[in-house]
Amino acid sequence: MSDTASKAPGSTVGAPDSNRWKALVFIALAQLMVVLDATIVNIALPSAQQDLGISDGNRQWVVTAYALAFGGLLLFGGRIADLWGRKRAFVIGLTGFAAASALGGAATTGAMMFGARALQGIFGAMLAPAALSLLAVMFTDAKERAKAFGIYGAIAGGGGAVGFILGGVLTEYLDWRWTFFVNIPFAIVAALGAYFVIREPEGGRNRNPLDIPGVLLSTLGLVSLVYGFTRAESDGWGDSMTVGLFVASAVLLLAFVVTEARVKAPLLPLRVVTDRNRGGIYLSLGIAIIAMFGTFLFLTYYLQVVKGFSPIKTGFAFLPMIAGMMVGSTQIGTRLMTRVPARALMGPGFLVAAVGMLLMTQLEIGSSYASTILPAMLLLGLGMGTAFMPAMSLATLGVEPRDAGVASAMVNTSQQVGGAIGTALLNTIAASATTSYIKDHIAGASSKSQQQLVALQGQVHGYTNAIWFAVGMLVLAAVVVVTLVNTGTPGSTTVTGSEEGVEDEPAVPVVAH
Repeated sequence: MSDTASKAPGSTVGAPDSNRWKALVFIALAQLMVVLDATIVNIALPSAQQDLGISDGNRQWVVTAYALAFGGLLLFGGRIADLWGRKRAFVIGLTGFAAASALGGAATTGAMMFGARALQGIFGAMLAPAALSLLAVMFTDAKERAKAFGIYGAIAGGGGAVGFILGGVLTEYLDWRWTFFVNIPFAIVAALGAYFVIREPEGGRNRNPLDIPGVLLSTLGLVSLVYGFTRAESDGWGDSMTVGLFVASAVLLLAFVVTEARVKAPLLPLRVVTDRNRGGIYLSLGIAIIAMFGTFLFLTYYLQVVKGFSPIKTGFAFLPMIAGMMVGSTQIGTRLMTRVPARALMGPGFLVAAVGMLLMTQLEIGSSYASTILPAMLLLGLGMGTAFMPAMSLATLGVEPRDAGVASAMVNTSQQVGGAIGTALLNTIAASATTSYIKDHIAGASSKSQQQLVALQGQVHGYTNAIWFAVGMLVLAAVVVVTLVNTGTPGSTTVTGSEEGVEDEPAVPVVAH
């Protein structure tokens, strides 16, 4: 890859990092590992539960311990990257993630497994923002930035589906423990590569002392929020503990905003989120992820329980979505990002994904994979890939280097919180629709086989009800983008010296209104 293209007017201070394309390989590898981990364990969960004697009531903690630590500590992780240096935070995060994965693979009790998952979440929260902010400060030329974020966006979107395939293969042919051990080679290669290849850009550190009240309030507030949705799924929305967690979350996050507005060196400078473009990106991404995550879960159950697919066959059934994401992200997004405004890519992208979801609302017990699920997955992947790519780039465009880590952390936070909300919210909608369907139809089922059929029809009815809600979420994400995101073509945006260490630059991108 030639360096000449990158010395466009966009990068005003110093030459771009000559190792940036090599660095992208290791950053992408680390991102793939983190995204894989979110889904790979789901496929292995039944086997691990049986081996370790984890009760049905406690099995959710294998997923929840990771989500709580990761979602709750992301802002802190982003600020640590700004404080210590992104390269150091990245390498430490990878090393810790590998150690936690080894612990999970070697687990002999449920408690050991929960602890390992929480540790994975903690180190993932340090690693993910450091990875994205390294990209943000290394790729300053608009066209190169589009390519780099296209690759990153495709991995961020498609990695979860790869996790289903890998999880199925490892669980079926080796052992569930390999869904943990597989992270270790990923982490070692990415950490060594990053250590020798990545050069920390000058002037990017935030030397301010850590905002401890901000860390405590944001972490407790986000943990309460994520845990509240998890409890809602298992115990219902009216449960006193669930309501208490939501109230606590609202109070803590409000206190966090008040604190950040007053302290001298805030954990999350409000300028990062009050910028209209970035605020719109964070909000729309979170809403779209709510739709995506819940649907992943329903499709997995539909294919395995209703259609009788094996774990491996289920994983491969997700491949068209990955293909769609790769095309949307690296071909459509990358080629058009420097020519059209971001909202002209993101808005239609979310709407194309919504059409894919709309096809899935037609699911029935006898639906054919080729005629219903395949086109739906292709459209979903294509739309999300096209929308994710400019979102990832725009979310960190024009921020001061000292804020790059925390701006990146906000992208990850909106995805993590959106994922937790999506899984709980859509599951609850599906479960209540299933229950009422079975109650209305079970009386007419006299034989056992008829009752089983009603139960399956009820499940599919529940899934389609929840998928209608997901369609609405994607349309809402498109409306948010078109209303709030008003940036012109990133190609016309001069990435000022603020990308390269000029700490006095205003922390907003140059926008074409």
